[in-house]
Amino acid sequence: MAVQARALVSLGLWLLRAGLCRCQDPGDSADRAAFQPQSALSDVEFAVASTYRGPGNSDTRGNKELPILLWWSAGLFPHFPGDTERVDCALSSCLVTRNRKVQLHRRTSAIIFYGTDFRAYEAPLPRLPHQAWALFHEESPMNNYVLSHGPAVRLFNYTATFRRESDYPLTLQWLPTLEYLLSPPAVSLQEKNRWRRAGLAPVLYVQSHCDVPSDRDRYVRELMKYIEVDSYGKCLNNKRLPERLEDTATATEEDRQFMSFVSRYKFHLALENGLCPDYVTEKLWRPLHLGCVPVYRGSPSVADWLPSDRSAVLIDSFPSPRALAEYLRALDEDDAAYARFLEYKSPGRATNGRLLEALQSREWGVSDMSRPNYLNGFECFVCDQENRRLAAERAHRRAPNTRPAPPPRMADNSHMGCPVPSPGYGPIEDIPTSDSWLQMWPQDYWQSLDQAEGLESLIRHNESDPGLLWHHIQRLAARRTAGR
Repeated sequence: MAVQARALVSLGLWLLRAGLCRCQDPGDSADRAAFQPQSALSDVEFAVASTYRGPGNSDTRGNKELPILLWWSAGLFPHFPGDTERVDCALSSCLVTRNRKVQLHRRTSAIIFYGTDFRAYEAPLPRLPHQAWALFHEESPMNNYVLSHGPAVRLFNYTATFRRESDYPLTLQWLPTLEYLLSPPAVSLQEKNRWRRAGLAPVLYVQSHCDVPSDRDRYVRELMKYIEVDSYGKCLNNKRLPERLEDTATATEEDRQFMSFVSRYKFHLALENGLCPDYVTEKLWRPLHLGCVPVYRGSPSVADWLPSDRSAVLIDSFPSPRALAEYLRALDEDDAAYARFLEYKSPGRATNGRLLEALQSREWGVSDMSRPNYLNGFECFVCDQENRRLAAERAHRRAPNTRPAPPPRMADNSHMGCPVPSPGYGPIEDIPTSDSWLQMWPQDYWQSLDQAEGLESLIRHNESDPGLLWHHIQRLAARRTAGR
């Protein structure tokens, strides 16, 4: 354990010195030609963006003086049309582009990565000392488990993820507004009871993505033994949707007819595809919006974001699917007890201060044209942070005895890390070795750790060819086998 601790400390110090301590200003005259291919900017034209200029932005520099932010994931460039843009943010201005020709340019001070597209074997190498790396990753951890491991997360200087600990948190990205949450139930309790008497089950399950890390179908399959569940979609299907609703796109687009259909149910099984702190999606917010009681499994910290302490049934509060089924049956038969789960929709009954403050204070909006979206918001966050860092480094070089160097910043596992996938129900020892979930997700998690460590090794050795990743992975595996 002591050896592992020393290794982590050594790795952290190396990252701070070699990877993250960018001590030269891209605007300085010294070493102006370094990392600057002759034609890097020759065919890159930067237009002026018609974005909001913050009241604190008095940046009068021309385009040739501004730092450049490179979006490495070109498909997620948050500007249209073209490949380049000047952005005027709250405090400062930057040039932004998805043109990779500027990767080695001295003024390119930060590279922004989209987590789902980030692949260790495609990383821009060598990692240049003067460049920050920024991570935007709002999607499920299942899309890229390499980012759940310390060696990968620590490569980034700025983060925007679903975790509240990230630099630019996106935890409530799926919740448009407080009004969306508090809107009156779409179907009254009396009408829900009428639908129950007409043959609807008390519990709804709508899922077509069946083989996921959270292994949710295994839990729901066991729950079905003890309570009736109407299951639509491809997973555990036992009911067919009305023909006009069979297109699964209606679910993601919140089609009015589809929403009306699911609103008839009292309980909505809301199980995320990945279990990670603060990873909360529309699977929770949609039933809360409609006035169906969510039966939720996902973020272990979800209670921090619920509108009240009685607005959802948390699966992990029950020792077994059978115990959960008994509780749901009791609520189904007790209108007064059930109605208490909808009291948060009454004026003043949404009492979660953390939720209310987060919705009020976030600068980005969801389907709100009066606010920037979170992509542009994070871009400007990185822009302002980089301009602040560059100014501090200039001041330090001019007066090293009186102006300290800006401290390096580095993300850690609290910004993104997620646990190894575990079975949705029962001990892992009871799962047959031929089980598709067992063969896929735990293995993917641990193989991604190898990739994270391999990429860290490439950067430490100042490699320029990401194709050498597998060689570094093999070398690390050999060292582990030898006990070193």
